[in-house]
Amino acid sequence: GTCNKSFVSSYCFMCCCPLSLFSALSPRGRGKDGAPIITFPEFAGFSEIPDDDFLNVVTYLTSIPSLEAASIGFIIIIDRRRDKWSAVKASLTRIAGAFPGNLQLVFVLRPSRFIQRAIADIGIKLYRDDFKMKVPIIMLNSVSDLHGYIDKSQLTRELGGTLEYGHSQWIHHRTAIENFAMTVKTTAQMLQSFGTDLAETELPNDVQCTEELLSSHTEHHSKLKDELKLAVKQGATLLTCIREPVTRSANSKLSPDELENVATVERLLAQLDETEKAFDQFWTKHHLKLEQCLQLRHFEHDFREVKLTLDNLMETQAGFTDIGDSVTRVENLLKEQKHLEEKGQEPLEKAQSLALHGEQLIQNNHYAVDSIRPKCVELRRICDDFTNETKKKYDILGKSLELHKQLDKASQWCEAGIYLLASQAVDKCQSQEGAETALVEIEKFLVTAKEHQLSNPKEIVQKLEDVQEMFDKRQVSLKKLAAKQTRPVQPVAPHPESSPKRASPKITRPPAVGSHIINELIETERVYVEELQSIIEGYASEMDNPNLVHLIPSALQNKKEVLFGNLPEIYYFHNRIFLKEIENCIENPELLARCFLKRKEDLQIYEKYCQNKPRSEALWRQCGDSIFFQECQRKLDHKLSLDAYLLKPVQRITKYQLLLKEMLKCSKNSEGTAELEEALATVLDIIKSVNDSMHQIAITGYEGDVSELGKLLMQGSFNVWTDHKKGHNKVKDLARFKPMQRHLFLYTKMLLFCKKREENTDGHEKTASYSFKNSLKMSTVGITENVKGDNKKFEIWYNGREEVYIIQASSVELKNTWISEIRKVLTGQLEACRGRAHRAAAGNAPLLSASQDPQ
Repeated sequence: GTCNKSFVSSYCFMCCCPLSLFSALSPRGRGKDGAPIITFPEFAGFSEIPDDDFLNVVTYLTSIPSLEAASIGFIIIIDRRRDKWSAVKASLTRIAGAFPGNLQLVFVLRPSRFIQRAIADIGIKLYRDDFKMKVPIIMLNSVSDLHGYIDKSQLTRELGGTLEYGHSQWIHHRTAIENFAMTVKTTAQMLQSFGTDLAETELPNDVQCTEELLSSHTEHHSKLKDELKLAVKQGATLLTCIREPVTRSANSKLSPDELENVATVERLLAQLDETEKAFDQFWTKHHLKLEQCLQLRHFEHDFREVKLTLDNLMETQAGFTDIGDSVTRVENLLKEQKHLEEKGQEPLEKAQSLALHGEQLIQNNHYAVDSIRPKCVELRRICDDFTNETKKKYDILGKSLELHKQLDKASQWCEAGIYLLASQAVDKCQSQEGAETALVEIEKFLVTAKEHQLSNPKEIVQKLEDVQEMFDKRQVSLKKLAAKQTRPVQPVAPHPESSPKRASPKITRPPAVGSHIINELIETERVYVEELQSIIEGYASEMDNPNLVHLIPSALQNKKEVLFGNLPEIYYFHNRIFLKEIENCIENPELLARCFLKRKEDLQIYEKYCQNKPRSEALWRQCGDSIFFQECQRKLDHKLSLDAYLLKPVQRITKYQLLLKEMLKCSKNSEGTAELEEALATVLDIIKSVNDSMHQIAITGYEGDVSELGKLLMQGSFNVWTDHKKGHNKVKDLARFKPMQRHLFLYTKMLLFCKKREENTDGHEKTASYSFKNSLKMSTVGITENVKGDNKKFEIWYNGREEVYIIQASSVELKNTWISEIRKVLTGQLEACRGRAHRAAAGNAPLLSASQDPQ
C-alpha cells in the first residue's frame, strides 16, 4: 500500500513532541481482519499531556499504516487496570474528541480494584452518550477476555501476548525513516530546482560564456549526483537495520509495524530511483544541447575568422583588374596572380575543412541545422568563386600575354619594313636593275606579313595596314621603273612614304571603364523598367479584368495594394524620371553622381515598398499557387513566378550600391570623386533606412505610437546587464553572470529595449519579431562611454544612475558608432534647451510652454 499522510508532516510531529509521549501511546500488532492496533498503556502522566501534543502523536501513529490497513479501521486498547475510573473517562473523552483516524473497536481493561471497577461499570453506562463514539466500547475485566478478541501473537507481553516489541527501537526506526523521507524530498526539490534553472537558461552567444556555463552546470550536476548517492546509501543502510532480526535468525519474522517500515523505505528508495532516472534523462538532453551549443559557438567563431580572411582575399582578387600593357607587365601580373593563389590556399583549405565540420554537425543531428547549413553553403560558394575567378584571371592574362607577344612581333615587323623602305636609295631605283632589286627585297619582306595578321587591337592593325599600303605604293612605283628603258635620270627627293622619320599612327586609348559601368547601369535600368511594366500590366491590372475575376481567390479580393505595395509609384519614377536622367550621362559619366544626389528624397519610395513586403509575402504564401497567377505567368511567358519579380525593387537598390562602388574604384583621385562618394553614401543611407524600417515594423507589445518617437537612428542586437541602486539585489547578482539578449532601437526621443523572437511561418524561413520590454526617454539618460575590463561595453544610466544598463556590442566599431549617435542626440537636446533658455531670457518666448514636449 501507500502512505496516506505526508512523511514530512509526520516528521514534524515527532520533532515537536517529547519522545516520552510515545510511551503513553504506541502501535502494536493487528486485529484478526488486519486492523492496526494502538495501545494506550498505563501512563501516570497521561492527563497532563497537552492536547496539541496528544493530537500530534495520535495523528502521526494513524499515518504510519498503509491506506489499505487504515481503511479497515483502528482498534484501540486502553489499559487502565491499575488506574481509576477518572483515568478511563479522560482517555475515552480525548479519543472521542481528537482521534483523526477511522475507529473500529475500543477495548477498555477496567480498573482491577473492586470499587473502581464498580464505578467504571456505572460510569460507562452514564457517560457513554457523552463520549459520542459511533463504535462499540467493550469493557474487559482481564487480559484473558482481550484474548477472545485479539490473537496473543498480536499483543505484547504486558497484555499477555507473545509479540516482541522494543519501544526504543521503534522510536529509533521511525525517526530514521522520517529523516530519510525528508532527505528524499529535499533531494527531489534540489533536482527540481536545478532542472528548472537548466530549462530557463538562455544559451550564450560566445565560446567563453558557453564553456563557463557548461563547466558550471556539469559541476553542479556532479554535486547533485553525490547527494543522490548519499541518499540511496542512507536508505539502503536503514533498510538493512530494519531487516536485521530476519538476517540474524532465519526463524525470526518481522512484525506488521516492521513490515510497514520496510515497505515505506522501499517505496522511498523507488521514488528516489525514479527521480534520479528522470533527472539523468533530462541532464543527458541538456548536456548534449550545451555541448552542441559550444560546438556551434566554435563553428561560428571559426566561420567569422575564415569569412573575414576570404572576403579580404576576394576583395584583393576583385581589385586585380589590370590585364597589362606589355609582355613584361603581363608576366609580372601572372606572378602576382600566382602569389595570390598561393596565399589563398591556406584559408581555402580552412574553409573547406570548416564546411566539412559543419556538415558533420548536421549529420549528427545538431539542433542549429538552419544556422549551420547556410554557412557551409556560403563557405563552399566563396571557395568556388575564388577558384573560378582565379582560373578566369589566368585565362585572361594568358590570352593577354599571347596577344602582347604578337603585338611586339608585329610592331617589330612594321619598324623593320619602314626601315627597309627608307634604306632603299631612290637614285639607285631609277635604273631597271635597281628597281628590280628593290622590288625583290620588298616582295621577300611582304611574304613575312602573313605571320603578323591580327584582328585586334585596332591600332596595331591600322599600323600594319599603313605599312602595307606604303609597300604597295613603293611596289607600283618600282614596277613602273623596272618596265622602262634604261636612261639617265635626275635624282629626286625620296617620297614621303619612304621617310624613316614618319610618325607611327596615333594609338587611341580604349574607352574609360566608367563608360562601361554607365552603359551597364542604363541597360539594366531599361530592363528593370520593362520588368516593372510587365508586372503592373500583366498581373496588377489583370486583377481588375472581369474575365479573370472568377480565377482570383477570395483571400486576394481587394488586396492588390497589399500584394504590390507602391510598385506603380516606383515604376512611374523610374520610367518617367530616373531612366531619362541617367541616359543623359552616357557622354558625361561624371554627372551620374548628381542624379543620385538630386533624387535622394524620391528614392525613399523603396522604404515604403520594403515596409509592406512582409504583408505581401504572407499574402503570396496564401494565394501564390492559384490558377490566376499561373494564367498571368503563361500570358507573359515569364520563366519565374510573380514572387521572384516582386523582389526586383529590393535587388535594384542594392545594384545601385554595387555600380557606384565600381565607379568609385575607377575614378579615384579624379574629378567628381567626392560627388561619387556622396552618392554612394546616399544609397547606403537609403538601404540602411529600408533595413531599419523592416526591423521597426516587427516591434510588438509597445503600447505607444512609434511614429511619435522621432527618427529611427540605429537598431541592433546587444548583450545587456541591469543594475539598480535601490533593492533588486537578486537582479544585480544575476547581472554579473547572465546577460539578457536585447535588440535596441534608438530614436531621437526614446531608446527601446526589445527581445528578438524568431518564428517559422508555414514552413517558410524564420521571420523575426521584437517583443517590447522596456524604454528610456532620451531626455533623462546619460552615458558612460567606457566600462572597465571590456572595451566593447558602455553604460546608459537613468535618473542619476538609479538604473544602469550595461550594454556590450559585438565589436568596438559598433560600440563607437552607437556612442556617437547617442552623443549627437544628447548634444542636440542640450543645444535646443539652451536655445529655449536664450529666447526666454530675451523675452521672445517662454522657456517651456504647456504645448512643448520636454523631450
